Parts: sequence; C-alpha cells; structure tokens
Amino acid sequence: MPNLSLTVRLQTSALEARRGIVRIHAEALAALGLREWDGIELLGARRTAAVVAAAPAGTAPGVALLDELTITNCGLREDATVVISPATVYGAKRVLLRGSTLTRNALDGAALRQALLGKVMMPGDSVSLLPRDLGPGTSNAAATQQLSRLVGITWTNELLTVVSVDPTPGPVSVQPNSAVLWADGATDAPLIDGAAEVTVSIEESVPEVEAEAVAVRPVADLVGAEAAVKRLSEWLTLALDEPELLATLGAPAHLGVLITGPTGGGKATMARAVVAPRPLVELDGAFTGALEPQARLARVKEAATRVQQQVNGSGAALLVRDVEALLPAQREPVSTMILDELRKIVAAPRVAFLATTSAPGDLDSRLREPDLADRTITVDLPDARDREALLALLLRDAPTEKVDLHEIALRAPGYVAADLAALCREAALRAAARVVGTEEHVAITQPDLLGALTVIRPVSRSAAEEVSVGAVTLDDVGDMVQTKQALTETVLWPLRHPDTFSRLGVEPPRGVLLYGPPGCGKTFVVRALAASGQLSVHAVKGAELMNKWVGESEKAVRDLFARARGSAPSLIFLDEVDALAPRRGQSSDSGVGDKVVAALLTELDGAEPLRDVVVLGATNRPDLVDPALLRPGRLERLIFVPPPDAEARAEILKTASRSIPLAGDVDLAALAEGLDGYSAADCSALLRESALTAMRRDMDTATVTAEDVEAARRVVRPSLDPAQVADLEAYADRRSS
Repeated sequence: MPNLSLTVRLQTSALEARRGIVRIHAEALAALGLREWDGIELLGARRTAAVVAAAPAGTAPGVALLDELTITNCGLREDATVVISPATVYGAKRVLLRGSTLTRNALDGAALRQALLGKVMMPGDSVSLLPRDLGPGTSNAAATQQLSRLVGITWTNELLTVVSVDPTPGPVSVQPNSAVLWADGATDAPLIDGAAEVTVSIEESVPEVEAEAVAVRPVADLVGAEAAVKRLSEWLTLALDEPELLATLGAPAHLGVLITGPTGGGKATMARAVVAPRPLVELDGAFTGALEPQARLARVKEAATRVQQQVNGSGAALLVRDVEALLPAQREPVSTMILDELRKIVAAPRVAFLATTSAPGDLDSRLREPDLADRTITVDLPDARDREALLALLLRDAPTEKVDLHEIALRAPGYVAADLAALCREAALRAAARVVGTEEHVAITQPDLLGALTVIRPVSRSAAEEVSVGAVTLDDVGDMVQTKQALTETVLWPLRHPDTFSRLGVEPPRGVLLYGPPGCGKTFVVRALAASGQLSVHAVKGAELMNKWVGESEKAVRDLFARARGSAPSLIFLDEVDALAPRRGQSSDSGVGDKVVAALLTELDGAEPLRDVVVLGATNRPDLVDPALLRPGRLERLIFVPPPDAEARAEILKTASRSIPLAGDVDLAALAEGLDGYSAADCSALLRESALTAMRRDMDTATVTAEDVEAARRVVRPSLDPAQVADLEAYADRRSS
C-alpha cells in the first residue's frame, strides 16, 4: 500500500478545528490514489485515522495540515514527520465512548451519532463534538443546534474518548445506522476483550425512547416516491380511518408495512410525511439492536406502550428504522420475544406498524409473516428526472447563478436524496471559499456543482471499486467504428431512448460480450462508453469472484448485481469472463464454477428484472465461455474487437501523443504503417518509451524526435500472437455466418 512521509503543520482554520480533517497537496492525493474525503491512516508515535481533503493553494507538497486534536491523536508535535497511507474504512456497527458526566447526562446515542456522523476514528482516539460538516455523509446545522441546546455553551470544548469499535480494530466511520453508546453506561457489553461485564437492572439499562422532534417534510417534497406515498396513504386510511369498512368485508384492520430501498433514499422521511398528523413513535433499530438482550426487549415494550397511549381518533403508528439491526437474519433468542411484542402492536386497534430496511436479505424472515409486516413498499432509486427535481428542491432557498440542473442530474447516476443533499452542501462550501474575503456576490454556480461531483461519492458505491471513467468518450476513440456503433445501440440507446423501445414493443439487450486479442482496447472502450452515457461502472475480474467457501462465490455474484441495481443506470463489466463462467462440467473445483455460472444466468435472466443495468463481458477466449451465457436474453450481442489496422494505429498514436511534444520529423501516419502486429497498448507503450528515450538523451529536452521513436521501436516489440488473432477472426466469421 502506498504511503507518504509528510511534515506536520497546524491547521489554523477555525472552520476545521478539531473536526478530524487532514489536508494535503493535490499531488500527494494523486500519489496515494486518494479522492477528497477518503479515509486515511496516520502513523506517528501512535496510529490514528482521519479523512483527507485537498490543501488550499500555496501549501507545500510535503506538508500535511492537521488540527490540534489529530496531532495529539498521532502523538506528535508540529514540524514532526507523519506517515500517511490510504485506509480501508468500514461503516461502524457500534462505537463505545467515554466522556464527562455533563455530556453523558445530556446526550443519548442518537445525539452522539448525529454529532460524530462521517468522522473516522480508531480505539484510543479523542474526538470532539464538533460535527464534521464538510464533505459527504456529514451532519449539518441541525446537529449544532441540538448540541448547543442539550449540552450548553461548553459543548464545543467537550472531548470524548473512543473505547472500542465494531468491526474491530478499525478504522471505522460513524454512519446513520451506527450504534453510538456510552461505554461507562449501563447498556455496555464488555468494553474490551477480557474485561469484566457490567450487570445492571433493566430499568437502569434502558434509555428513554427518542422524544426528540424530527422535522416532517410535506408530502409534496417527496420527489420520485409518489407511487409509494399513494399506496402507503391508502393503506393507512383504510386501516386507521375506516376499520369498520374492512370489518364489514371480513378483513382484519391490521397494518404492518416493511419499507425497503437504498440507504439515504428517504424511507423514514416518507413514513413520517405520510403518517402526519397522526402520532408517531420512532424506534432506532441500530441503537436498540446494540443493547444487551433484556434492555433491547424492554425498549421495544416501552415503545409499544407509548404508541398505544397516543392512539387518538385518527390512530397512531410505530416506526422502526433499520429494523435489520434489531431483528437480524441470524436469529437470536430475544428476537422471538421482540416479534411477539410487535405482533401485539399490529393487532392493537387503530395502530400501524412500519419498519424500514436497506438490507432486506439481512432481516429475520419471520417479520414478514401474515400477522406482522405482510406488506412491502419499495422506495426506488431516483432516475435522472427525479434527481433534477430533487436538486431544484434542495437549492430553492439558495442563491444560484446559471446552473444547469439537468446536466448535473445526468452526471449523478446512483445518487439518492442524501447524496444530492451532500452534493449541494459541498457546492455551497466551494462557493463560500471562492468569495470569502472578496466583494463578489455569493451564489452557487455550475462549476461549484461540477466540482462537488468529483468529491461526493454516492452511498450506493461507497463500498465498491469502480472503473476510472475519466473524460474520454466514444467520440474520442478514433478507431473501432463498428464496435462503437454496436455498443451505442446495445447500451446507450436503451438508456437515452426508452420510449422508442416501448413504442416498438421490444426489450433492450441485457448483455454484450467483447472478445478480441489482448491489448486491443476492450477495457478502454468500456471506460469511454461509461463516460458517454454517464454510467456508474462496477468492474470485476472473473477470478475475483471465486471463493473456496460454499455459497460465497454465488453470494458475491448476487451482491455485485445488487450494487449495480442500486446505482442504476450502471454497467457491470466482467473482465476475463472465461475464468468466471467456463463451460460447465469441465472444471475440477468441486462445482464452484458451475454454481457461479448458474448464479450469473439467474441474475441475467431471472425473475428480478435488470432495469437500466447492462452487463459487459470481455475475453480473449470466447470459446471457453459457457454457451448458455451467450443465448438471447443474456450476453446475446457478441462484438469482435479486432487488432488495429494501419489507419486505426494512426488514430491511436494521435490520441496517445496529445500530451507528448513530438518534433516535426515524427510522421505518425508513416510510423503506423510499419507497426504491423502492434496492439493499441503496444502503440501507447511505444510513445511512452520514446519519451523516456528522449529523457535519457537529454534531461532538459523539450521534444521527442524521430530518432527517439526509432530507438524505442527496438525495445517495444509487438505483442499480438498471429495464431491467436487468426483463431479469433475465424470464431468471428463462424458467428457472423
């Protein structure tokens, strides 16, 4: 893993004091392969973690700007050396903290979580209550107001100590569904492995059910959820307002609803808006699920009692957020008793039970029994039109100047409402930084929003590696005319012209197989395709999904397609698909390969539709791919990517030389004629080697000469195998005939 040794400097900006943000030069970010607001590890006298962002203009490349709290967590002083490296940061399931008596008495888990939202931490770190408030996944002014009200004027000086985290040993980031608890309170499990367990009574261990009022949005603001709002409103009206009508028809007036959808998509927001103005009691599943079993059950009982006490003429409802944390699929003994309490709530007159989850597969299946949450509503991912409407809603009270929200919406596939809110906040920060200290009128502009897009990564892709798309589109690819046309028809037309497909009554192709010799631009054209269609790309090499444990490979395939559905419109790129889906019955891997092929076929052509998701496979051995995968409805379009001819090589050299100053004696067309057997990768490598040859000749040179290119040709040899090319061309001929 790459790392850099940088000199510590104190961050003097009051806006970022004690918020766990490290700023380094843009060149250092690039060298570490990081984007703004990624997690990093810092090694000084001790190891700690933080989030990274770009340093302001004028900062030296060898300097890291740390706030005083992060410097202390590193065990360093100013001007010392700190080693910074990228970190794998997991979303925290549980964080245990210690703090002053004042803070413990004033703040419950929900308030703590809101204050620490988006912060990255490790056991032993000190953290402040100052919300991060910068970048994606952070808290906002509401958290600041709440802390000021609950703790008082001293809240900005309060420091907390991280005792333990789950998953251990860290680093972790605090998420909206993380359980944040006081370590020295009565609800703790053992704090550290081997520590003594704290035993207390149920009454002492149960904190009060959330009583903090949450702002309820009007139903008109629920952009993109109109169908879900309409259905839930109908169910609530019948079950709570017209129970006699249902009784007349012989149907029980019971209502239990499971609301599913992506994280940050507004499931709880929709529930609050539709239930209003009826009384609503909320239970935080993540917080409650982190308690010890007796306290968990007592908290559910208390919520049940409260909702029944608040029933009025229009009924009442109980909302359990992130119910999978309270009732996980791995059934626990206390789950049966919790389910019994929920059954009583559903059976009570004029009471509705609502639960939200972003991971229905991780949920105890008994919750969906007929006497519990027997109905399901899905809050879908917003499409481009909904994203544009959400952006207009989020920016309606902000000064804007010449913004094209349609363009921003098209560039934000996979963004949910929470992601778009983070995007607008980041754009506002950029606008404020641009005008601070000047007389310029403050307003959010199009460059602010476009710049925010480079920083804010949607939550649907936060745990996934993606292909770097960049700015190269299909129009910039000089050769591959037939390949580009076939990909445009197969991938871009269904996304850009869905009405035409509906009008003609045809289903768009679900998958494409690119095959051709190595190094001829299959991955490159996928990047260009994704940039042309503004798609999110989920890439995986075939062998990466193979796992020796039973069921794990199939689960990896299901998870891959689930991520793609959650970030649609998207592209699944299966590189080396011959390793992932070989012909069945010919492998010696205990049947793992056959099961993976079956899982792929189920996802491609199963009951759950692939809406706005296209699958691209790439291989240089199409004859090894299982034939069932190449049938209509699966990878039905086979596109041959041939080795470049002289004209194509000239275009490749022209594109690759854009950043290389070639001397006037370099004739790219003539050079391309003499590169028979060179792939696209070989042509690019030839120009790179030419530049290195020029540097060896004269380190102060400003151009690459024809002599340098000729010397590079003696080093960079063609990599195409004539026999393999002939076999692939014969395969293409057989397919076309």
